[in-house]
Amino acid sequence: MENTRRSDPIVVVGAGVVGLAIAARLARPDNTVVVLERHERHGLETSSRNSEVIHAGLYYPSKSLKARLCVEGSRRLYDLGKKHGIFCRKTGKLLAACAPEEITQLECLYAQGRTNGVEGLRLVDQKEIARLAPGVRAIAGLWSAETGIIDSEELMRHFLLKAQDNGAIFLWNSELASVQRKDGIYHLRVKNSEEVIEARRVINSAGLASDQVAAMAGVDIEEAGCRLHWFKGEYFSLRRPLPVSCLVYPVPARHSLGIHLAVDRQGRHRLGPNAFAVDSLDYDVDLRHKEAFYEAASRYLPDLKLEDLSPGTAGIRPKLSADGTFRDFIIAEESSRGLPGWIDLIGIESPGLTASAAIAERVADLLECPA
Repeated sequence: MENTRRSDPIVVVGAGVVGLAIAARLARPDNTVVVLERHERHGLETSSRNSEVIHAGLYYPSKSLKARLCVEGSRRLYDLGKKHGIFCRKTGKLLAACAPEEITQLECLYAQGRTNGVEGLRLVDQKEIARLAPGVRAIAGLWSAETGIIDSEELMRHFLLKAQDNGAIFLWNSELASVQRKDGIYHLRVKNSEEVIEARRVINSAGLASDQVAAMAGVDIEEAGCRLHWFKGEYFSLRRPLPVSCLVYPVPARHSLGIHLAVDRQGRHRLGPNAFAVDSLDYDVDLRHKEAFYEAASRYLPDLKLEDLSPGTAGIRPKLSADGTFRDFIIAEESSRGLPGWIDLIGIESPGLTASAAIAERVADLLECPA
């Protein structure tokens, strides 16, 4: 006989950083929250396979969700770090122009960032670059003082414990298999289980599978323009330390922010990510890409040597665009598609980590759940 939960919970599908933030925001004594996660623990996909950067919000078109939620989210993350002891640090970021034609792009990013409300931006010359980022070669730069790094596992752990303390139930190894709606109630069946969960409110925060979860609910993902395209990004670690304590980025590439120099909380450096389309969850790093990484990074790191690079980690991002054109986050309550109480979060790639707490607040607003 089916095991059906009848407490009318709010169901969150996916326990990446955004799903965890949503669960932490919504869980309370009068809101039963159930989180379905297909893996054995939280954050095993995109949330733990990224640069762990707190972005300032200068890349995105003004009034876009990415711009607004990134700027708001960065402030929330720094506040959370200070209040709850989550590691985060304002390292600052230098965008490096290595050719004259790139200076115009820096100036456009500076103007875009100012429009978006990003604080601490300034255009810098070679003298200032030498002071901010010793060993970096560039003819001009854009300095973002509000950019930083965060320990994504500590952040996710904070959201997880907060949600659990407020009564949230996490069902691990529970992959959603089907969705049926009857009499205003969603019946969610878990794969390889008799478990069926009934809920009037469901948040689809399934990351790489979020388009397929939306399709289960009845969304025509082609008509809605929400089919995802997986893009893999690899990292190469550096074997020797550099005198640079900030993040260093080139001007943005078509499918990513370019192969940049990232730093972790221990001061170790890595390069990445690149970006190329894939159709499977393969996290191996292709050693044949090492030379391309070296060539890209040596434009702004003239002392870099090919042998400094060793294979690191890789991640896969869920992109709504296959050709590099800008696509905003989809954060939509789907009543207009005949799915009241169903909220889709699709295409939550960068700056999703930065925006996680702000996304959770937006979802709460859509569900009319006051703080």
